[in-house]
Amino acid sequence: MATPSDRVHQFFDEMEAKKTILAKCTDLFTTLSAHFSSLQHSVAQKSQSLDSKLQALESRSKETLDSLHRRETYIPARESAAAARIEEQKEAALAELRNPPPAADPELSAALKSLSRKMDAAALLRFIVSKRKESASLRAEIAAAMAEAVDPARLAVEAVEEFLRSKAAKSGVTDKRWACGLLIQALMLSESREYSRRIVERAVAVVELWKGHLDGESESGAAEVVMFLQMVVCFGLRSRFDDEYLRKFVMQFASRRDMAKLAASLQFGDKIIDIIDELIKNGKEIEAVYFASESGLTERFPPINLLKSYHRNYKKNVTTTSKKGNNNHAATDDSSTSELNSIKAIIKCVEDHKLESEFNLDNLRKRATHLEKTKAERKKSSTSGTKPQNKRGSRGSGSSSSRPAKSAKFNNAHSSSFSRRNLAPSLQPSPGARFSGPFNYPNQTIFDGATANPYTATYGTSHTQSPAGIAQQHYSIPVDNLGPSGYRSSGSYSGQTSYGIYDYRNGAPPTYPPPYTVDQTTYRG
Repeated sequence: MATPSDRVHQFFDEMEAKKTILAKCTDLFTTLSAHFSSLQHSVAQKSQSLDSKLQALESRSKETLDSLHRRETYIPARESAAAARIEEQKEAALAELRNPPPAADPELSAALKSLSRKMDAAALLRFIVSKRKESASLRAEIAAAMAEAVDPARLAVEAVEEFLRSKAAKSGVTDKRWACGLLIQALMLSESREYSRRIVERAVAVVELWKGHLDGESESGAAEVVMFLQMVVCFGLRSRFDDEYLRKFVMQFASRRDMAKLAASLQFGDKIIDIIDELIKNGKEIEAVYFASESGLTERFPPINLLKSYHRNYKKNVTTTSKKGNNNHAATDDSSTSELNSIKAIIKCVEDHKLESEFNLDNLRKRATHLEKTKAERKKSSTSGTKPQNKRGSRGSGSSSSRPAKSAKFNNAHSSSFSRRNLAPSLQPSPGARFSGPFNYPNQTIFDGATANPYTATYGTSHTQSPAGIAQQHYSIPVDNLGPSGYRSSGSYSGQTSYGIYDYRNGAPPTYPPPYTVDQTTYRG
């Protein structure tokens, strides 16, 4: 029989058990309450986010519908204007066919417009090639002539097809490449960027064929690669190529003056940061400045820091070159040329981006002037020191000797130095001339350049530059960068005029227009 104390102990044990159960229930209730409160808060946040997205969608839908309504209202007027323009161009083309120009050479502008109206891409290319010595005039007239064509986009695509046929036949490739490049640039300069589906599909086929040619070559020329990328941008074909394929071309020819704008238009996204980083690692800080400026990344890649880094590096390279050559004439000439080109590159970059207030150029200009003067003096002394002397006696001097004069003897050291100094220019990119020419893309015309800068707007004409004596030789006959065909394949632009007016002088964001739009109103299947 249980004693009273046992019953008391049993009672307290039961109370402890119930207390434990009650504590567990309390903890469970607290946990469940917190969980459900969290769920309720999350649902409220998602509901609020969904409401804001619905409101934004409704707003965008309303704006889109309003835009479509306005476009639909303008369709009749646009169709009438387009029909009138086509009829006008058609009549002009028929008049050209009925009344061909006289046999005498017509005016350049008139001949270009006549061939454009006839939509004869092959004849237009032949004519441009025949006038290659007038490259400056051609560049000034080609855009206006292309505007006379019934379908400028089709004319450019047919020109590329003609170039690819010549390339397959390995006949007249160099000249047609240059001429075709002018037409592609003129198309990119045109205000209208609306192409029919049929033309876009034809451009796709041409670009795919072109890609096959480029992939089959061990080394592609810089000019041709730029033309290829311009076609990709112009017709909105970026999505047909993976990033790595296009990045390979951009990195290979980063020194081309138009590559920074093309890279910005190719929409690499965050990968453009990796491209700029790689340029810096490869010692191409000048190119990195242009790429960062065109891509809007100057805060991440400050131009002044990059220029100072390039300045330090080229001074080290000049010192190393002189030491390796034991400071002999050839090594001194090489290091002086390298230093002069580097100084020109820095001055041009600073002037293009209007950084004179942050990067003082006075000392660099003085140094460039000194190097130019020293180089001219050495060349003059070398030429005069190696000129052969003819000591043949005069017939009327009464000399009885009839022996021929001895050949002039040359000092070996002078001869070696002279020949070394007068070798053909290096095929490597010249940093002083990478971005030497103005190039304006579509929202400015050929004739609209930044007049505040003393550089001329076309190639093939002389110009003056800063007191640094940055004298670049401009040739009236351009040189294509052909790579495998034996021509230079670098991105240097010293005297190279195969590509037109590209302007790095403007500090504005990239001026490429939207890649293209398919004209739904004029397309009839």
